[in-house]
Amino acid sequence: MCATTSTPRTPNDSPRSGRRFPRRNDPGSRKRARAFPGLIIENRTEALAELLEMVRGRHRRLRNTARARSVVPHVTKKIGFLSFGHWQPAPGSQVRTAADALNQSIELAVAAEEIGVDGAYVRVHHFARQLGSPFPLLAAMGARTSRIEIGTGVIDMRYANPLAFAEDAGAADLIAGGRLQLGISRGSPEQVIDGWRYFGYQPAEGESDADMARRHTEVALDVLTGRQFAEPNPRPMFPNPPGLLRIEPYSEGLRERIWWGAGSDATARWAAQKGMNLMSSTLKDDESGEPFHVQQRKQIDAFREEWAQHDHGFEPRVSVSRSIFAITSDLDRRYFLGSGDRADQFGYIDNTRSVFGRSYADEPDALVEQLREDEAIAAADTLLLTVPNTLGVDYNAHVLDSILTHVAPGLGWR
Repeated sequence: MCATTSTPRTPNDSPRSGRRFPRRNDPGSRKRARAFPGLIIENRTEALAELLEMVRGRHRRLRNTARARSVVPHVTKKIGFLSFGHWQPAPGSQVRTAADALNQSIELAVAAEEIGVDGAYVRVHHFARQLGSPFPLLAAMGARTSRIEIGTGVIDMRYANPLAFAEDAGAADLIAGGRLQLGISRGSPEQVIDGWRYFGYQPAEGESDADMARRHTEVALDVLTGRQFAEPNPRPMFPNPPGLLRIEPYSEGLRERIWWGAGSDATARWAAQKGMNLMSSTLKDDESGEPFHVQQRKQIDAFREEWAQHDHGFEPRVSVSRSIFAITSDLDRRYFLGSGDRADQFGYIDNTRSVFGRSYADEPDALVEQLREDEAIAAADTLLLTVPNTLGVDYNAHVLDSILTHVAPGLGWR
């Protein structure tokens, strides 16, 4: 809808061509009524009723026109990328070393911001040729950009010291000007057996590694609020502020930008109870045998229903991840056409029956129709596009731009 300018009207003005409704008891009203027989109004109630009917009629005409023209309604949706940061000295790889992976992650964030992408997220894996230490990278991405959200999807809290996590996160968020969106979780199957043990962590008696991750998370969430809890030294090296001390540097608002990567409906509800946003990827527990996008949408529903039972003081966000490739060039066709897994995959991971969502690779018009049927994408406010980072910055910027240019408008996202 376009904004228009016109001469300001008084409360008695008609929206039709600047005409005025006759005032009740106005001596000139009968004369004006004869000039405009369609506006014979006996009292203010009738005037308001006629005005309401005109508005309703205009709404019906606009709605019918939109249907006739197949106008897509606007749906606010943030679109970001998610990079696994793979590096390997293999033929065809544009990312051959760890330095390549780190520097190209920064460059892709810069390029994504320039083309209008909303978020730059990285996956964190330990003991792998990927991105294992997120906070220096996030700080560098934040220093090189000014608008785009910077985030993780996800940090494995089994490996994290919650207080050091809070310090590093606060520093990176301040460098980025308050743009961090930190996805954290229990983690996924790793490259080594019980890798968190090598980092010095051990579940308490009776705890599982998942319980330990949630315990670390609860401590981190607490100190991220800025709560003062540490007893100061009476003879400090530097003067202290009065009272107990908190983790520094403290970044206001960061606590509300923590996301939990949930793999089940139960952990989605737990995230809502703890006041974390929901991050749901392309993998979750198979809890009903239904298509992945339907189960994921039900997970989102469960999260929001639980959130409504608590007063966290802010509105939650929900993200889902997808592999989506718009075929707009011969190079796209060579890489992806025909390679998309057009069906969900069911199987077992860590002795848990799981479902892995399909990927999308097609011509833009076909993609629009396919994505329109994805219930979880429709329910989420944020969509993270997984990118093939080993193909280099330029090609991945093209992949993102193709979605923004050729697919998002057809779905009302842009």
